[in-house]
This record gives sequence, structure tokens and C-alpha cells, in this order.
Amino acid sequence: MTPYDELLDQQLLEQLGRPGLAQTAAMLGTDEDKARDVIQAVTGIVIGGLARNVQYPDGADALAGALEDHVDADPFDGDVASLTRDGHSILGHVLGGQGTEVAATGLGRLFGVDTGAMMKLLPLVAPMVMYLLATRANGRHLDADALVDDLERERAALPERRRELLDELLDHIFGPGPGRPGIYGGLPGTSLPDW
Repeated sequence: MTPYDELLDQQLLEQLGRPGLAQTAAMLGTDEDKARDVIQAVTGIVIGGLARNVQYPDGADALAGALEDHVDADPFDGDVASLTRDGHSILGHVLGGQGTEVAATGLGRLFGVDTGAMMKLLPLVAPMVMYLLATRANGRHLDADALVDDLERERAALPERRRELLDELLDHIFGPGPGRPGIYGGLPGTSLPDW
């Protein structure tokens, strides 16, 4: 298995290493096992959001362009402040401002973690996902269509129960099913999934 075949959440955890996992656990106020699960779920939300965005007209081309900006921006060596700024920008494009809050709330409920801590973690993980995906796309010379296939492969590889929960949360952000009305289509007047 080449690094490009390895799932993004596994690559991300390897890049973080034990020190990064310990820091994440401290930020979340939990142990390293749960921190690992949370990081994998956050990675899944970002990947799922990207997978939904590429279904919109020009979405795949926009993602391919965005990835070009992240090929040389290694977030694993960056400072937290710049990483957080970049992460908020990414999440704004991928989930929308309200969608980021919905994701943080839903994941916080799912894992019994403070929503504020989730709001800090989401923008730290998003640039890492983009960098790893950009590195893969560059290494494999993936075009926009191949990127769509790659994101779907990542999503399909998630454990079934986790995929169902993340899809439910993404449905709440984007609206369910094909022909979604827009990035905030699922938000007004709906309630969070019952975890």
C-alpha cells in the first residue's frame, strides 16, 4: 500500500503522532483513544463536506484549484494561529459558518465533548485534510473527476455506523439527498440528529 492508498484519517493520525494525539486529548478533556475517534470523525466530516460540494456545478474544479494552494503549505509544521485562520476559511467554504457550528455541536454530543473544544479542533484538522488530499492529488496527478472518485472512496471506507452518523449530520447541514437546495438547505427549522 502506497501513502496515496492509505486513508486520509490514518495518514493524519500518523502525521500527528503520539504528541499531537496527546495535545488533542488535552484540548478535548478526554483520553487519547477517544481523541483518536474524534479526529477520525472530524476528518470524515471534512471529507464528507468536500464530497458534497463537488456535486455542485464547478465544485470539483473549485476543489482542484483550492488543493493547488495547499500542496506546499504543510500544516503539521505550522503555528496554531495561522492554522486556525486557514481552517476557518476552509470550513467556511466546505460547511458554511452555520454548518461548522452544527458539525461541532453534533460531534460534541456524539462523543460527549464540549462544543467549544470541537470548534477549536475543526479548524485545526481541516487544513491537514486539505494538505494530505492535495499531496495525494499532486502525486497521482488527479484531475477534478478523479478527485470526486477519490473522495467517494474515502467516504465509503468509513465504518458503516460512523458513515451513517456523519451522513446524518451532513444531511442536516446540506439538506438530504440529490438536488440539495444549497449549503444551508438543511438548517432552517430542523433539529440536530439524535445521537
